[in-house]
Amino acid sequence: MKVLVGLSGGVDSAVAAYLLKQQGYEVTGGFMRNWDALTNNDYLGNPTINDPQCPQEKDYWDAKAVAEKLGIPLLRCDFVKEYWDHVFAYFLAEYKQGRTPNPDVFCNKYIKFDSFLKFAHDQGFSMIAMGHYAKKVREGDIDYLYKAFDKNKDQSYFLSQINEEQIASCLFPLSDIVKPDVRKIAHELGLASVMDKKDSTGVCFIGERNFRQFLHNYFPATPGDIVDGGTGKVLGKHMGVLYYTLGQRHGLGIGGIKGEEAGAWFIYKKDVQKNILYVANSHEEDLLNSDSCLVKEINWIGPKPTEPLHVGVKFRYRQPDQFCTLHFEGENVRLVYDKPVKAVTPGQIAVFYQGEKMRGGGKIDEVYYQGKRTDL
Repeated sequence: MKVLVGLSGGVDSAVAAYLLKQQGYEVTGGFMRNWDALTNNDYLGNPTINDPQCPQEKDYWDAKAVAEKLGIPLLRCDFVKEYWDHVFAYFLAEYKQGRTPNPDVFCNKYIKFDSFLKFAHDQGFSMIAMGHYAKKVREGDIDYLYKAFDKNKDQSYFLSQINEEQIASCLFPLSDIVKPDVRKIAHELGLASVMDKKDSTGVCFIGERNFRQFLHNYFPATPGDIVDGGTGKVLGKHMGVLYYTLGQRHGLGIGGIKGEEAGAWFIYKKDVQKNILYVANSHEEDLLNSDSCLVKEINWIGPKPTEPLHVGVKFRYRQPDQFCTLHFEGENVRLVYDKPVKAVTPGQIAVFYQGEKMRGGGKIDEVYYQGKRTDL
């Protein structure tokens, strides 16, 4: 069977390609070019000539070295326009509303498991494969995703928006392997370009640069007040509410205020319209609590439940499952938590699990505590 493996220039996808070749598949690598550092930054009047922060060409040469070492062909796939239209435009739109998006989830949905899958089929490949840590399990006539064996690296959270057809079309060779063994295999194979390469973090178009500085390219600084939500007192100035996130404690510039109680300040509410950050002192962390939320843009795997369903939910990556009762309300889902959860953030992704099985996920839209919205 012919398989096109997404070769990213990292160690995980390299070992995934090797394992599939060992299993007898006819393997080809596919390197996805999703971001044009020069063109995309210059597009909005922010040129970044010789930008070292998005080293896709280095990743390509690392992928090429892997392909040569494994003796497999390597194809280049250009999805810059698709990435801009479906991932980056969403990222900007969410931030403009003061939300906290997760572009990696939608990169998987629209690029790696859509554009790349279509490219693979057009090139005559039967399946695609990725270096994600997740496990595919067929139950009846449906392919589900389960958490990977390596719980520290499990990436099912980021795959919560891919549908049944996309899951069925993909292989996950790293489902039952732990990361130290992946690096061990890479060393044994002599994959010098990737075997000790640092794991990528965040999204390519941000890379290792200062995140606030990156956002400044697209959302000019609009200074406003930092307000103590309890007293209404102005404690300082911020650079623009879009640059801050709920629960943030660092970078506020309001520590050690004369006459104020000692302790760390944190953001518990943002008013985008009035350009105000509301903060509270560390002893008031309950202000970050919510006990239910509304989730939209639902992707559901398998039959929809007709009755409320008790599930584990991750409101952010690597968070322990938070147990909730899930209620379908038309096309949306309402989650009622077993106990309050801190810093559930609009724009982020909620992912639903029954034990190890991932049932789907959606975008957090409204957050409530004791019947009142906390995101307004």
